Amino acid sequence: MSETTQKILRHDWTKEELIAIYNKPLLTLVFEAAALHREWHNAEEVQMSTLLSVKTGGCPEDCSYCGQAARYHTDIQVQALLPTETVISHAKKAKAHGSSRFCMAAAWREVRDNRDFDRIIDMVKGVNALGMEVCCTLGMLTETQAQRLQEAGLYAYNHNLDTSAEYYDEIISTRTFDNRINTIQHVRNAGITVCSGGIIGLGESTADRIAMLRTLANMEKHPESVPINALARVKGTPLENNPKVDTWDMVRMIATARIAMPASMVRLSAGRTEMTTMEQAWCFMAGANSIFTGEREKLLVTPNPGISEDLDMLATLGLKPMMCS
Repeated sequence: MSETTQKILRHDWTKEELIAIYNKPLLTLVFEAAALHREWHNAEEVQMSTLLSVKTGGCPEDCSYCGQAARYHTDIQVQALLPTETVISHAKKAKAHGSSRFCMAAAWREVRDNRDFDRIIDMVKGVNALGMEVCCTLGMLTETQAQRLQEAGLYAYNHNLDTSAEYYDEIISTRTFDNRINTIQHVRNAGITVCSGGIIGLGESTADRIAMLRTLANMEKHPESVPINALARVKGTPLENNPKVDTWDMVRMIATARIAMPASMVRLSAGRTEMTTMEQAWCFMAGANSIFTGEREKLLVTPNPGISEDLDMLATLGLKPMMCS
């Protein structure tokens, strides 16, 4: 990328600018986002990413949307940390099915320096050896822990903001918004790429959605990966009765993220099981260029389309999986 192109990236967005973008007439917004998407990315490629829960449930946090919180009565089964060999086997299958990114998630509040973390390090090394982008989401971590992950070959670390700083306390009380910002900074300082986005449908306002995007877009370096999630309403959680997220709200969020952070991968994440192929096509047109897929038809612990269904969708839309570099 040339020095001239780099100057297109902005880190000084105002709330008013982003709200104006979000509220543009829908077809105008999608057209502008699609045009920008084509300047920065191959619009015919979609990165297929696989997300595997390597340790499920029993989390001490109180995130209102999460079925893995120990305090909520859900039907999600607690699962100890998977054997390293099992995880590598899943990664090999994911690569064979077209995934170029493999993400491992553990339902921890924070990383602890113990044997479980040593096993995560081994998993990272094993997936990295397959030539895939390897990502982890393990909760809060220190800069020293981030450095260990980087040395093992970790490509990306996911730590979502979830929502705006202003609305954050309505959703989570067991950690602060600043805790999330600090972890992202530790990841950045260690030389690992950042994956950070949010969830819509938590009961937040449009202003909260924009504030979340503005926090990401005004970071000194944009997150290389920005997941946009629609709330998966898990029975037994405080948000189980929230209304389904409107598809056009997802399209507007994706388009606004694409315009504000044109170089980033914008990931159409949770919520796809409630979207038709046509609705997902609008999200791709608006600038999404990644989805999560997999053999288990799960996104962590919530339903997700399966690999064959996704490959059929991409073929219908004239899209193709992005290959491993």
